[in-house]
Amino acid sequence: QVQLVESGGGLVQAGGSLSLSCAASGRTFSTYAMGWFRQAPGKEREFVAAISGYGGTTYYADSVKGRFTISRENAKSTVYLQMNSLKNEDTAVYYCAASVSDYMSRNRDLYHSWGQGTQVTVSS
Repeated sequence: QVQLVESGGGLVQAGGSLSLSCAASGRTFSTYAMGWFRQAPGKEREFVAAISGYGGTTYYADSVKGRFTISRENAKSTVYLQMNSLKNEDTAVYYCAASVSDYMSRNRDLYHSWGQGTQVTVSS
């Protein structure tokens, strides 16, 4: 089992930037892919980005491609999400998640451990 703790959410104006972090513990960090998901009020939790165990491959939702960057620092067991050019529609609770393997997916059922979530609010 993996324990995940997110940090870095907050309030930002549209067009601004925010960086999220997620610290992991419990399993060898480099052996599994990591993902970021988000959930806006009244909506399903949706995929944002994923990264392979050694960070060589990344995968983004079309809605964030070119604006968000996922990265990881295995020595610190931490995954990051750099969010630039934020839009009102990016407002949501953001969750990091650990995959069951090094397989990246947008399917949340393939992620077995989740953080508690961090609120990101983008204002006009």
